[in-house]
Amino acid sequence: MTEVPLICHAQSDSGGVDAIKVSITRGQSGEITLRYCMVGALDALEIASPVTADRIDGLWKSTCFELFIGDFEDAHYLEYNFSPSGQWAAYRFSGYRAGMSELETHVPPISVEQFAEELTLIATIALPDAWRERDLRAGLSAVIATKSGNISYWAAAHPVGKPDFHHKDCFAVQLEARSAA
Repeated sequence: MTEVPLICHAQSDSGGVDAIKVSITRGQSGEITLRYCMVGALDALEIASPVTADRIDGLWKSTCFELFIGDFEDAHYLEYNFSPSGQWAAYRFSGYRAGMSELETHVPPISVEQFAEELTLIATIALPDAWRERDLRAGLSAVIATKSGNISYWAAAHPVGKPDFHHKDCFAVQLEARSAA
């Protein structure tokens, strides 16, 4: 297990969020479990209520937690989005913001616990077969929307300039293949 703090982008207002940290675990069968823990003034945030766990596009327009994953051997990478509502999305890219298509995958189990000042979201994804035995780099991130309409961008690392979770500089967490761990 690796635990990583997320950093609010310098051009974003934290919106009352004090901290976001992510624990990431790579399982024996190639699955990845993510535990996002956000602490702060949650009553000021736009947090979706639980609904049926459907695949939905555009989750990044409101509060959601994200995983970008790839390696540096080629330009391909995957993107996963998880909403506190239980909705999710998964995409495959052939290159930087190029060749986007839906990633065929199982519905990821998502659980959420919310208290006055803490929200925890846990999601488990099944990587595509070809990705299970590879060393990978992960970009851990979150988009946080406030009730007043502001959005903040959080990531383990940010590139220079505007927020861009697709940028390779955001892929800052090394995940060794399970057989090598």
